[in-house]
Amino acid sequence: MKAQRASLWLLGTAFLLSAAHARGLRRCLIAMDMRHLGESFQHIKGTIQAKDTFPNVTILSTSGTLHSIKPLDVCCVTKNLLAFYVDRVFKDHQELSPQILRKISSIANSFLYMQKVLQQCEQRLCHCGQEAANATRIIHDNYNQLEVRSAALKSLGELDVFLAWIDKNHQGTPAA
Repeated sequence: MKAQRASLWLLGTAFLLSAAHARGLRRCLIAMDMRHLGESFQHIKGTIQAKDTFPNVTILSTSGTLHSIKPLDVCCVTKNLLAFYVDRVFKDHQELSPQILRKISSIANSFLYMQKVLQQCEQRLCHCGQEAANATRIIHDNYNQLEVRSAALKSLGELDVFLAWIDKNHQGTPAA
């Protein structure tokens, strides 16, 4: 009888631990309507890109920086690029048009939400390998090569590249 209780107790404990782990994985999903974000960006893309004085320079698109990221590094690169946009691009960009500023603010708020979702993931679920560090460094280096306002404008103009990458790598899958 005692052996049977111990077995049931162990089984129950294992079930609770696996349920907690599965709940932790679900928190790592970026459940966001990327179509809505893309549409918000499409409304301002032409105006933003028309102001770009360096049409042959790229920040995100350089030699497939994002497209070469391995699945293990996706969470880390996403976390780093969300921080890049929130902490640098959105803050460095100076916009005079209230309509465009509202769209950018809406996108920035969505990025803050995605950051919060990724921060809830356990550290072990968001691996940061050398490839992730290199990709992030390349993007920061590209940004730093331009004057701050030009770099912010260029990064905003390439936002569709990042949004498509997030959509491809996070929708319906764990962020790790």
